[in-house]
Amino acid sequence: MIAILDYDAGNLRSVEKAFLYLGQDVTVTADAKTILSADRVVLPGVGAFRDAMDKLKAAGLDSVVREVVAQKTPFLGICLGMQLMYEYSEEGDCEGLGILGGTVKRFSQEHGLKIPQIGWNHLTVQKESRLLSGIELPPYVYFVHSYYVDAKDKATVAATVEYGDVADVLVETDSIHLTQFHPEKSGKTGLQMLANFANGVNL
Repeated sequence: MIAILDYDAGNLRSVEKAFLYLGQDVTVTADAKTILSADRVVLPGVGAFRDAMDKLKAAGLDSVVREVVAQKTPFLGICLGMQLMYEYSEEGDCEGLGILGGTVKRFSQEHGLKIPQIGWNHLTVQKESRLLSGIELPPYVYFVHSYYVDAKDKATVAATVEYGDVADVLVETDSIHLTQFHPEKSGKTGLQMLANFANGVNL
């Protein structure tokens, strides 16, 4: 079973629908026991960093996420759900979960590009990725974000994207999988990533 954390995040249902389309057993829940007994856990998210952190803490899900990671349950963070895993965000001058080292930064306005980045962009693959198994390279995926992760440990970065600044947008550790882009909105490519996660392709 795949548990999608319910903390009033904006893209919960679109992520749920994508997994259901793939024939997966999925539940949207804030129940700690359900989450901790799940085979896989997903943290989606859109919106403001501080607001999301406040909601996670209010629901007691910040500690649940840490426990999920500690027990090595395969974990997928999407968009803001990726950013929340890091130490600090410039958005709202706010501390994150601090599970991974790094900072969430705002795209520079010096490059003359529209912020937020909204739309499709190619990933620059930095290393072999389990989520990208069976996907034609370079992947073309959908973004909506004004802030991006600058990871401390670049060895965890499977792909970047250039939008004026170079953003770390796909991160993988032993059990953690993080995407700044939206797989659930990235057509067949995104669905293949979600299927790879759900079916345990080399996870």
